[in-house]
Amino acid sequence: MMSQAFPKLLSSQIAFDIARTIREGFDKHYRLFRQASQDARRHFERGQWAVAQRAARERIDFYDRRVQECVQLLEDEYDPAELTDQVWREAKLHYIGMLSGHKQPELAETFFNSVSCNILHRSYFHNEFIFVRPVVSTEYIETEEPQPTYRVYYPAADGMHFTLKRIVTNFQLDAKFANLSRDATMVQARLQPFFGDALAPNAQVHVLSSLFFRNKGAYIVGKAINGDNELPFVIPILHNRNGELVLDTILLEKEHIVVLFSFTRAYFLVDMEVPSAYVQFLRTILPRKPRSEIYTILGLQKQGKTLFYRDYLQHLKHSSDLFESAPGIRGLVMLVFTLPSFPYVFKVIKDFYPAPKDTTRAQIKEKYLLVKHHDRVGRMADTLEYSNVAFPRARFAEELVAELKKHAPSLVEEDGDQLVIRHLYIERRMVPLNMWLSNAEQAGNDAEIEHGIVEYGNAIKDLVAANIFPGDMLYKNFGVTRHKRVVFYDYDEIEYLTDCVFRTIPEPRNEEDEMSSEPWYPIGKHDVFPEQFGKFLLGNAKIRKFFMKHHADLLTAAWWQTRQQRIRDGVIEDVFPYPQSVRFCYQSPAAPALPSLETIK
Repeated sequence: MMSQAFPKLLSSQIAFDIARTIREGFDKHYRLFRQASQDARRHFERGQWAVAQRAARERIDFYDRRVQECVQLLEDEYDPAELTDQVWREAKLHYIGMLSGHKQPELAETFFNSVSCNILHRSYFHNEFIFVRPVVSTEYIETEEPQPTYRVYYPAADGMHFTLKRIVTNFQLDAKFANLSRDATMVQARLQPFFGDALAPNAQVHVLSSLFFRNKGAYIVGKAINGDNELPFVIPILHNRNGELVLDTILLEKEHIVVLFSFTRAYFLVDMEVPSAYVQFLRTILPRKPRSEIYTILGLQKQGKTLFYRDYLQHLKHSSDLFESAPGIRGLVMLVFTLPSFPYVFKVIKDFYPAPKDTTRAQIKEKYLLVKHHDRVGRMADTLEYSNVAFPRARFAEELVAELKKHAPSLVEEDGDQLVIRHLYIERRMVPLNMWLSNAEQAGNDAEIEHGIVEYGNAIKDLVAANIFPGDMLYKNFGVTRHKRVVFYDYDEIEYLTDCVFRTIPEPRNEEDEMSSEPWYPIGKHDVFPEQFGKFLLGNAKIRKFFMKHHADLLTAAWWQTRQQRIRDGVIEDVFPYPQSVRFCYQSPAAPALPSLETIK
């Protein structure tokens, strides 16, 4: 009897130790994650932009490093034979108990899944060994720190101007404001139509207790309440040329706030003890944005991926349409398909690439990783990368299955009633710019054509400011979002701008050179000739007219060379995630640009 009980006690101890190891691994990860956000505050206060960018890039890899550390600990400690099904079941139960009173239980559950799935076979991914759905509730988790998740201010009692100054000073930034009283007056003028002359008895302002840091800005995020109305707002804090702090504007338009929190921008650094509380607050001001995207923009990408996949599985259960090839021109490198009822596309790297493509799957994956770590400046779509994704085979048209097996046979496997794709990327679905322009031309809508070309050029210039050269600049590689912003999404030829050599085509030496169908001058691997862009981009007369009106400088090598030199000189450009027209420096205190009352309602 003793001999039978001993193995059971041993397996139970192993299960407990596994749970404790994973919990400690997560706690270490989140401690370092928060430290990175606290460091971001110091970088902002001191204007250390290059250091801040480097730290933001490094934080992206924190999660995977901690997972691998944990996996290594478990694999070194236990023989595979010891990790039985019963051990994993008990480990999960112990882990649930360890999350009682935890401040980040949903993140800790996902961490458990990541470690487990690195050890288990994929056939276990949807059973009782992992957290297929959340077990520990994130409702009403209380912070133990001195400050709550958000602060509440009462302008009726303290006065609006004093309240606004107090909101800013409560963050206790260790840097001097140029003129906070002046800036508070500008903010007050913008808020005046919402609050009116007589404040409602419940008039108040809610502000998240931590600043949101990204690039060269810090953002105050909150909402105003007056009577039955709520007004979300964001106040960017920037450094002026003298290194002093200024309130640059207050964002009140819904579209401006949504674009600020877009999937096309780098992740924020926010110091959060209870991240679920921040997500809940942000959902009150971004009601259309799914929780998965909010977690992602807060830098919690793995949690975003987890929630996205749960949403995707739920959508599959409640839909019946078939997966199909995505509309648009077929790419040479990627096979792209979509589910019409689901606003995303699925991208699979092909096994073979016809000329003139000269690349490998490893190189393409490196390009996507570059984008993940880089500042996307609102012009590159974030991607979710997955391995071993099981799709219901019955939801695929035979033509699509045949296409997948033809172009990516190494990545596709039929397993019973499932179609398993070993590696893919998922992105937000957009309208390809070439289709947008074609539709606008067919409709005779010159204003839409001009808007598309203006946005296209602005997208390229924003990318250049972030040291990115798109490589393939054809319109089919850019998409138009629902906010009519043009975004780049084809990364297989992307390069750092500073790695390119921008040249002017030399004058022909003689008549033979001039008549030659092939270049008579040497061309290096990284050489780019901007004056040739027009041959591929400006065949349409209307497009050419609008391009030359707004972006003719993109056709000159000198423009690109000048931008290159600024980057090499260490200049980090300002790329604003909101229109220049709403900035206070373009307005006078007496006549601020105000949102309409209709917009506020």
